[in-house]
Amino acid sequence: MLDERVGVFSTSYEHATEASQHVQFRRALTLTFMTLVMPGSAQLVMGNRRVGRIALRVWLGCLLIGGFVLFLVLTSRSGLFSLLTNEQVLTVGRWLLTAGAIAWVALLLDAWRLGRPLQLARKHRLWMTGVNGLLCLTTAGAMLFAAHLVAVQNGFIGAVFASDTVTGPESGRYNVLLLGGDSGPDRTGLRPDSLTVASIDARTGRTVLVGLPRNLENVPFPKGSVMAKEFPRGFDCDGCELNGVNTWANDHATLFGPGSGSGSRAEKSTAKPGIEATMGAVEEITGLDLNYYAMVNLRGFAKLVDAVGGVTVNVKERTAIGGIGAPISGWIPAGEHKLNGKQTLWYARSRVQNDDWSRMGRQKCVMNAMLHQLSPKTVLMNVEKIADSSKSLLTTDIPAKQLGTFMDLALKAKTEKVSTVSLVPPVIFTGNPNYDKVRRLVDKAITKAEGGAAASAGVLDARLKLPDTAQEKKDPRKANQTEDLDALC
Repeated sequence: MLDERVGVFSTSYEHATEASQHVQFRRALTLTFMTLVMPGSAQLVMGNRRVGRIALRVWLGCLLIGGFVLFLVLTSRSGLFSLLTNEQVLTVGRWLLTAGAIAWVALLLDAWRLGRPLQLARKHRLWMTGVNGLLCLTTAGAMLFAAHLVAVQNGFIGAVFASDTVTGPESGRYNVLLLGGDSGPDRTGLRPDSLTVASIDARTGRTVLVGLPRNLENVPFPKGSVMAKEFPRGFDCDGCELNGVNTWANDHATLFGPGSGSGSRAEKSTAKPGIEATMGAVEEITGLDLNYYAMVNLRGFAKLVDAVGGVTVNVKERTAIGGIGAPISGWIPAGEHKLNGKQTLWYARSRVQNDDWSRMGRQKCVMNAMLHQLSPKTVLMNVEKIADSSKSLLTTDIPAKQLGTFMDLALKAKTEKVSTVSLVPPVIFTGNPNYDKVRRLVDKAITKAEGGAAASAGVLDARLKLPDTAQEKKDPRKANQTEDLDALC
């Protein structure tokens, strides 16, 4: 009888012990997950309340900041982008993320201590150690990775967008000169062989691409500028064409100084006389006041394309790889293909078996493809590669303060048609251009894009209409003269 009572007591004791261990295990888990969801709450309940109160206040402050960011997401996308590209904000954010990662790990470890792991059963202790360690790694890893991305972004902005001169839209549009420069040991200086003005509606993001042939002759310059004084009848020296303005001005840099330009160029420094002279010439050619420029070194362009995982292009005709000062090393076949960096570069610059006009059309198709295919997710996942490649290939005077504006416009442009007009034969003869006609074509193209009365009345030049026949649609040169680049590319 006594043995039976002892046995019952022993069993009850074991059950009570096991129940107590389960309670302790659940308590330890609860403290850990409380710290994960609301850092400091575990300390406020069972630990150092002063530490808990400080941690909770910091956490509530972070929630307020998150609420403010959410408010910007819902009400002001440009304001959000401006905040996320502000160098001071990024610097503070980087250190806060780093400090937050360390503090959160410390709180998780303290929550593990408060769970009294030495009093837990062996299997429960192992579970708690594993769970706590995993949470420490994931939270700290995520925050430190975010701090790294912020540092990369901040370094990229500081290196590339260092200008502090901010300009507003001209007649409701931002006009940016996009230059593709090709440097190398076989070339003298960096000649911008690709020149395109992106005229962007400041409200809708609707974009018109104005392509300028590199071999335009007798290029005019703004009155009163150094170039106008040197070439009063236009850029008429032997072999002088539009893409040579940059080299000529850089070779004669002593002629230039602050305020030596005219119009909107006069207010800018002439630390880069070649760029300033080229921008002045483009303003005279198109009749547009330029806000900024962006120069891409084509030898680094391939790295950027590879950094974003390639770009899908509908290749209209077989295009050579190589052949400009070197043997042809391969071909890009016709059809829709995802091109890597090298292939995309050669698709955009090849002139084998075709001409400059075809190349200009292909360049527009590549820009259009990248505009529509670069998603925020792609950029985020490849931000370090993009930043590293862009530092070596991109030069611009767009200030960091306006990055938010242009990022917002870029997202708007993804949902809009891209219009284009190029100054190519037979509309414009590059050897003897009619610059009055050029300015009329540009003005009509912009009016058409804005849906103005002149466009609705059919004033736009007939050569800007979409091609009708299948043969015309296969001709990449037609991308130079279309009001809907998406439909053609």
